[in-house]
This record gives sequence, C-alpha cells and structure tokens, in this order.
Amino acid sequence: MITRRISRPIKVGGVTIGDGAPIIVQSMTKTDTRDVPATIAQIKQLEECGCEVVRVAVPNSEAAQAIAAIKKNISIPLIVDIHFDYRLALIALDAGTDGLRLNPGNIRSPEQIAKIVYAAREREVPIRIGVNAGSLPLSYKPNLTLAERMVSMALEQVELLESQDFNLIKVSLKAFDVPTTIEAYKIIAKKMPYPLHLGITEAGLSRAGSIRSAVGIGVLLYQGIGDTIRVSLSAQPCEEIAAAYEILKSLGLRQRGPVLVSCPSCGRAESDIIALAEAVGKRLKKISKPIKVAVMGCVVNGPGEARDADVGIACGKGRGVIFRKGEVVRTVSEENFLSALVGEIEKI
Repeated sequence: MITRRISRPIKVGGVTIGDGAPIIVQSMTKTDTRDVPATIAQIKQLEECGCEVVRVAVPNSEAAQAIAAIKKNISIPLIVDIHFDYRLALIALDAGTDGLRLNPGNIRSPEQIAKIVYAAREREVPIRIGVNAGSLPLSYKPNLTLAERMVSMALEQVELLESQDFNLIKVSLKAFDVPTTIEAYKIIAKKMPYPLHLGITEAGLSRAGSIRSAVGIGVLLYQGIGDTIRVSLSAQPCEEIAAAYEILKSLGLRQRGPVLVSCPSCGRAESDIIALAEAVGKRLKKISKPIKVAVMGCVVNGPGEARDADVGIACGKGRGVIFRKGEVVRTVSEENFLSALVGEIEKI
C-alpha cells in the first residue's frame, strides 16, 4: 500500500491538485500557440486521450493574447508556460489562463515576479515554480550538488511568493538525469507543504523516454511523492498521456482504460502469442473502461497466471481456452482466437 505525502491543495480551473486528490495527468501542446485552430484541435485530441490539464508555450505577446480564444473552445484547465518576459504572464492572466508555470532560472528579478504574483493573487490563479536543471545559472551555489541547487532555487522562490501573501503554489524539479530528479524531489518533499508536479525533462523518444520517465516518476510515486505528472516525450502528446496512465495503473494509483497482461512467449508456445497480443492491444485502444485482459501462451498455466484478469485467452496448439477470473468458460479454434476474445471483452 502506497502512503501518499499529503500536500496543501490548489485548484487549477476546476481540477484539485494535492491533499490526496487523484494524481492528475498533464501534457503540453506541440503546436505554435499563435495558431489558434491547430492548438485547439490538439487540445481536443488530448481531452479525448484523458489529459486533465494542458500547458501551452507562450514565447511572445501574440501567443499570450491567443489564450482567450483557446480557453473558449476547450474543456480542460489551461496553463501557460512563461520564460524570460514577465509581461507575457500578465497578458495571459488578463486573457483568463487557469495557471502559470514560471522558471525561476529564467526570470530572476524579484520585482518582476512580484508583479506576476500580485496579478495572480487577484485572480486566484496558481503558480508552478518549475525548476529545470538546465536553466540554473552556473554561478548559483556551485558548492552544492545539482539536486541541492535545484531545491535551493525552488525554496527561494517559494519564500518570495509567500512573502507576498501568496500560497497557491505548485513545484517541480526536473532533470534529464533520473537519480538527480529523484534526489531533488525527496529533499523538497520534506521541506515545504505544496503539491509536487513530477516529470523527467527532455526524456527522449517514445520508447526510451517512456522507460526513463517510468523509472523516475514511478520511484517517486511509490514513495508517496507527487500530485500531478507529465511524461515528456519527443512524440505526439497523446503518447505522453498513455504512458502516464500506464505508470499510474502499474502502481494501482489510477485506473483508466484497459490493462493488457500478456506472456512474453517462449519455445513452449504453440501459437503466435506476440501477434495476437499486438492485435488485441490495438482493439483495446478504443476502450476507456478499466478492464484487465490477458493473452497467455500456455493452456495449462495461463488462467492461473492471469487469475485476476476480467477476461483472457490461454493458447495451445490449434485451440485455446477463454477464461474469466481464472475460470475457463469455453474452448475456441486458433482461427477464432482474436474474434472470440474480442467478443468476450464486448460482453463485459
């Protein structure tokens, strides 16, 4: 049983983050925010995939001004990503953004941050202090480890916001290096009460990036640390959402969509288990309900090995058995493996 760190709750739009609320899945658009139709279209795709909060880049005033039009056409909370120019945050706040992400490595002026905080406090809009390892000035506390430097930078910003009577705060401490990221989050989790947004930054292409993110995010979640996550991939954003939910499902923290249990196949298999599992996986992408499906290669042991699956198949030479919760319900011929299993899935 995972005992989660209890953090102070904040509201991003209508979504609660922290205080034991479900761990929220986020992503970020890959479009030019100034292209309002393309950005709206991608956010709607993310909504269908299960994204609960979305972030957009705001590199200039035109992008900031586009926030109002985007907000009118989407259903999930919108966060803007601000670097270097504090005025873009002010424009986005006027346009109705639900949240801000500020990188303290890129906005160093306390006076400029104070102006953002004042406007955010008036609108009750939360701010994420998003520390990235690559954005820390080289001269900043060089005697500390990288993880300690990240934590120190974040805590300085927390104190600055708190000094201006602002506590709608969320914090992230991201690095490409997994051990550094884990160390940073473990340190800061004990030093402040605010919710934590987890991620491994610039994790890479879909396969390698998903693995790197699963290791880093998964270790922290298992230790009870984290209130919201983003899997950062060089891939279509819906792949980020799928990977994020797989991480949460693997730890029993969230259930969305099917879980496919499949054996790796070996010399004992008498049918093409890999091809069958891939075909089943494609069919399951259309299902959003939390069903567990098993594709096993051994008639004798298959049902027992996947006893808690809602429905599954154990394949042998020329025939297989369909089972539910480990109990055999019927036998089917090899040419009907896929259709029979899909038929059982549709029944439940």
